[in-house]
Amino acid sequence: MKQVDYTITDEFGIHARPGGELVKLAKTFSSAIKISCNGKEADAKRLIAVMSLGVKQGHTVSVCAEGDDEDTAIEQIGNFLKEKL
Repeated sequence: MKQVDYTITDEFGIHARPGGELVKLAKTFSSAIKISCNGKEADAKRLIAVMSLGVKQGHTVSVCAEGDDEDTAIEQIGNFLKEKL
């Protein structure tokens, strides 16, 4: 299992557009990918689940990937978080 932690800098947190892009990226991997924040966890391949976390600016999220392509998944999701959120 690989993990990346990131503190959200976007003033709106994880909102619809970047949330959708994150889910789209997560779906390209065969690994199971989970995102957690403030004690809640969600499947990163489900937009409603990601949005239900209510991630705001300043919150730290943890993304965990487990599976055959976990290294690539964590690298690309980490880059996405830095660039978009």
